Amino acid sequence: MINDEELDAYRLSGEKVRVVRDGLESNDVVGIVLAWDEEQVLIRRQNRRVVKLDRSYTYQPFSEPRHNPVELD
Repeated sequence: MINDEELDAYRLSGEKVRVVRDGLESNDVVGIVLAWDEEQVLIRRQNRRVVKLDRSYTYQPFSEPRHNPVELD
């Protein structure tokens, strides 16, 4: 789970983040962090729609290569 300090750093910098939800790259959400609470994070996608996502997903900078949370055999 991502902590408040990391989310605050992403929000203040305005850096795009990638939210990895499962093993498929097509299911990733890319956007900027707007707000969060104990359970969810608000992400504004490029098309300006806002998405609520669970904090248990993997959050990483979009500029870095994608890290797959599920090791496929």
